[in-house]
Amino acid sequence: MTALRLGGHGLWIAFLTILTQVGGLAWLGAVLFRRRWLAFLAIYALLSVAAGFTAPLVGRVPLSCFDQTLRMQSWFYCVLNRHYVVPDLADVLADASAAMARQHPGTETLILDAGFPFLDGFPLLPHLSHDDGRKADLAFYYKKGGDVLPGRTRSPIGYFAFEDGPTSCSAEWGSLRWSFHWLQPLWPDWSVDRMRMRSIMQILIQDQRVGKILLEPHLVKAWNVAGPKVRFQGCGAARHDDHIHIQL
Repeated sequence: MTALRLGGHGLWIAFLTILTQVGGLAWLGAVLFRRRWLAFLAIYALLSVAAGFTAPLVGRVPLSCFDQTLRMQSWFYCVLNRHYVVPDLADVLADASAAMARQHPGTETLILDAGFPFLDGFPLLPHLSHDDGRKADLAFYYKKGGDVLPGRTRSPIGYFAFEDGPTSCSAEWGSLRWSFHWLQPLWPDWSVDRMRMRSIMQILIQDQRVGKILLEPHLVKAWNVAGPKVRFQGCGAARHDDHIHIQL
């Protein structure tokens, strides 16, 4: 095997490890087979299924990909193994979604990025945190006119459909505070359901297990959900006017 091919495999291993945590190991096994991509998919699927059974042994549990009251927003997060949290956070999310379903029948609470199945300190890029299973992002609730849209988000993965408002930050080069103005016209013209957003924020604020909630200041003001747990993530991090970040 030439140095060029070895380097190429190394890049694939690094990329898939960063993206999915177990993908690099799957590619390492797949290089031994003639039908490499078929072998990769089979090994990756096996490792991902195995992660669901072994992660609880090291303190992580998978969030549901199919439940209606609380589930991952897209199969994308489940396939990439980005739907793991510690049991305490899983309980917080389950309790919050159940409370939302009681207050607003038919509400479906959707989770975006959470964490990988193994290893504290392993980064979940592009997030600056999400490296210990104690953080998760919640999608906004939306409505169209006066009709609620349970289980729906403006963008296919929940992120990047920004609710623009006043900010003191500028999108400097190298910052994670992306604007993606060119994407915004592609999303449906739905509005955030302020009533349900206030409800979920109040539930999370009152939950003593929750240590911090990140949300853009202009939304905190507009929704009247200020509190000691509600923080601004800073100008160097990703915007939080398309999702809520919570952590224990």
